[in-house]
Amino acid sequence: MNVTNVPMTEIRRAGRPPDGEGSMQVQLDPNQKIGTAKVFAVYGKGGIGKSTTSSNLSVAFSKLGKRVIQIGCDPKHDSTFTLTKKLVPTVIDVLESVDFHPEELRTEDFVFEGYNGVMCVEAGGPPAGTGCGGYVVGQTVKLLKEHHLLEDTDVVIFDVLGDVVCGGFAAPLQHADRALIVTANDFDSIFAMNRIVQAIKAKAKNYNVRLGGVIANRSKDTDQIDKFNDRVGLKRMAHFPDLDVIRRSRLKKSTLFEMEYSPELEAVQNEYLRLAAALWAGTDPLAPDALKDREIFDLLGFD
Repeated sequence: MNVTNVPMTEIRRAGRPPDGEGSMQVQLDPNQKIGTAKVFAVYGKGGIGKSTTSSNLSVAFSKLGKRVIQIGCDPKHDSTFTLTKKLVPTVIDVLESVDFHPEELRTEDFVFEGYNGVMCVEAGGPPAGTGCGGYVVGQTVKLLKEHHLLEDTDVVIFDVLGDVVCGGFAAPLQHADRALIVTANDFDSIFAMNRIVQAIKAKAKNYNVRLGGVIANRSKDTDQIDKFNDRVGLKRMAHFPDLDVIRRSRLKKSTLFEMEYSPELEAVQNEYLRLAAALWAGTDPLAPDALKDREIFDLLGFD
């Protein structure tokens, strides 16, 4: 029995060794592996700019000539709205509309083309307080495979809800090659990053996912991020400052690659293109050692 044929409300202990002590987890169907695409899962504190980062990174990959699918894994289903200019129906929405008979769905029911050819999917989520995000991720990947949408895809980006790293919303880590953490240069964001590091380390025991690096976002400086990275063994891959043009791009429902030219915007665009090129070329796997909560309190801040 696997998650694709059990009720959404059921989470079970997987047959394989647990990811961590006392771990309750969803075991996805091993036949639903994504394939040859490079797969990235983007995590970070809620509200830190993961969707902005994911969408612009998707466009950067497309500008490099890659075929990209971005999968939003948040019940708010707003991961891809700057790419599509709208809130698209979720996989769970469309499955419910056909009484969960996926054979009745067409590709255009749940996949939407966004800016520069990026293909957009919003997995959605179970009703609040019920179900499991892992089921939703599993159903989304299953549909993409059944419709042969992953065969010609170069890059898949999972944009994952907040800093939730329970069995369900950690499910993208079971598909990903590299996990990326988006953080700001503040205590709360770095505290959340430390928890995500713990989750990825647990998943790496049984899956191929490894940490790729850290993306500094909405921050003028990176001194606290760099201090944490140096301590635990992480690497900063990109830095996006807190610019008004980024805020305005969300209000205009546009990616940064569609905004009116300015020198500071060009610098940000080039940073995304550089990041995409580095990720495509391949990154060394990182194996950081997360800190105890008290150690973070002692580490961060000014003397």
